[in-house]
Amino acid sequence: MPSLDVSVVGELNLDIIFYGLPEKLELEREHLAKELSITLGSSSAIFAHNLACLGNQVGFNSCIGSDPLGEICLKRLGESGVDISHVRKFAGKTTGLTAILPQRKERYILTYPGTMHDLTFADLDLSHIFGAKHLHLSSYFLHKGLRPAMVDLFRKAKEAGLTTSLDTNDDPENRWSSDIQLVFKYVDVLLPNENEACRLAGAADSRQAAEILAKKVPLVVVKRGPQGAFARRGAEKIEGFPPPVTAVDMIGAGDSFDAGFIHQFIRGASLENCLKFGNVVGALSVTRAGGTEAFRDAAHRDSFLRKHPVG
Repeated sequence: MPSLDVSVVGELNLDIIFYGLPEKLELEREHLAKELSITLGSSSAIFAHNLACLGNQVGFNSCIGSDPLGEICLKRLGESGVDISHVRKFAGKTTGLTAILPQRKERYILTYPGTMHDLTFADLDLSHIFGAKHLHLSSYFLHKGLRPAMVDLFRKAKEAGLTTSLDTNDDPENRWSSDIQLVFKYVDVLLPNENEACRLAGAADSRQAAEILAKKVPLVVVKRGPQGAFARRGAEKIEGFPPPVTAVDMIGAGDSFDAGFIHQFIRGASLENCLKFGNVVGALSVTRAGGTEAFRDAAHRDSFLRKHPVG
């Protein structure tokens, strides 16, 4: 029997979030933020952290540098119950860092990749990764060291009997290289947002994009933020919406949606319930600053989930 519910392979860094900055930022001016939050960042780590907080056994394969930022990341991730024993520490390297500047409904995202680019296939413990029911990877385009072997990773996972999911996130270079299309053959669930779906499919409309991608991946789930999400599985189409909440920020909402969806998916739930719980968990995420704080507050998390039950 698998020892883990989900193995996550991905990046690990902190988010520094500056709230209340002026809408227009000018060069050579000192701009004062009204609030600051330092929290666990990176799509892969947010997903893993929140999935563990939902009661899953999660293993994490990643790397950090030999610096205080990396140690803080490990501590935060480990507190959720994630198995961090296979996070490698690279001597002389610096852990990545993201600065986020929210601006009303949108945000500036500034990232120093650090060790994100350094993780390679040789650094992964495949026996640990494949000792799970499911493999998830986020931020495909950030993993420059791992990308050449990404097809092998997903193919071997399928051969080992795991189901798989992929959230590509954005491509900072805006190339959307065709190599990702080779990985799709071994992906069971693809979890892009609307813009990512369009770029991956070469389509102008997210519904058309989902139709194109559903011919390559068994299940495509397109996230639409406050407008919910829709799923496409073959000819089957289904849509769902989040419960109304007062949002602090949208950071990590998509990664949290992924956690809610996969939580139900690995339990064999209906597509309707997978989508519903994804929306509930995504909504929970935005009620606190950053991508993990709503889950670290156990009383708040459990109360919210009780108010929004999924059959």
